[in-house]
Amino acid sequence: MLAKIRGCSRVGWAGPFWAAMVLLAPLGPRPAAAAPFVYVANTDSNNVSVIDTASNAVVATVPVGKAPLAIAVTPDGTRAYVANQNDNNVSVIDAASNKVVATIPVGRFPVGLAAAPDGKRVYVANFGAASNTVSVIDTASNTVVATVPVGTSPNGVACAPDGKHAYVVNTSSNTVSVIATPTNTVVATAGAGISPLAVAVTPDGKYAYVVNAASNTVSVIATPSNVAADAVRVGTRPVAAAITPDGTNVYVVNENSNTVSVIATASNTIAGTIAVGSKPAGVAITPDGKHAYVTIRAAKTVAVIDTATNTVTATVGVGTSPQGVGIVPPRP
Repeated sequence: MLAKIRGCSRVGWAGPFWAAMVLLAPLGPRPAAAAPFVYVANTDSNNVSVIDTASNAVVATVPVGKAPLAIAVTPDGTRAYVANQNDNNVSVIDAASNKVVATIPVGRFPVGLAAAPDGKRVYVANFGAASNTVSVIDTASNTVVATVPVGTSPNGVACAPDGKHAYVVNTSSNTVSVIATPTNTVVATAGAGISPLAVAVTPDGKYAYVVNAASNTVSVIATPSNVAADAVRVGTRPVAAAITPDGTNVYVVNENSNTVSVIATASNTIAGTIAVGSKPAGVAITPDGKHAYVTIRAAKTVAVIDTATNTVTATVGVGTSPQGVGIVPPRP
């Protein structure tokens, strides 16, 4: 049971399939990285847009599979894994060349994924009724090495900073499955709100923030006990979340409110509400924590938020129905 509901904001989301967020790939080699690159999955364009954050310009567009929804970038920034919902597979993009170097079959309707902190595994949520599983990809061989049964309609995925657990939200079960990564088994099931779609874990690993689309709340789960300790009311139909690298704020995308709610983790209250455009879908934050990139489905754009002022400072045109977002960190 949720202990309490605090805060208020205006936000929303479109539906469970959109919970997992973005990926990009370019047509050719990208320039030497002096700043992070943002990868955006364009679901109806079947490609990934690559944005150079130094200029906020699209520098490449990479064809992937059908209906790409989510993206996970390996911690070393060398590869981006893209979940293609309608092809039941994952495209692997080499970040140096921005070309697809592998395609991995997974379960039905992959919609969410996350890379382990050591980069050795990628966890893929298979939303389809015939699946209800998580595929575990070995990134050295780009093959599925385990399949983990979870709850009904698994969606968003996040890994703990120590790599020992993966958290998977089950949209139809209203739960979160906690997978022990050494054994690839479910060791706990936590309660959430109604229709959870996404999850983000704080940098210290102590809390998992779960976005509940039908409850218009974010559940705060204490990870040692895997019990919901709090809930924060946000906008209408929240669908995605990302936490700043210092752990102080959670940026929550509200699809139907056309806003982003900013939750202060110290108090689990709303610290700000940012208007971003029609039907926002995904969010990722740069490694320095200075900017949040939010995909805007209806406008075919990405809104760039300055996290110091919580204002939109740039808008970047991308493909059709941009959803998931991932960030490749700069390289030396």
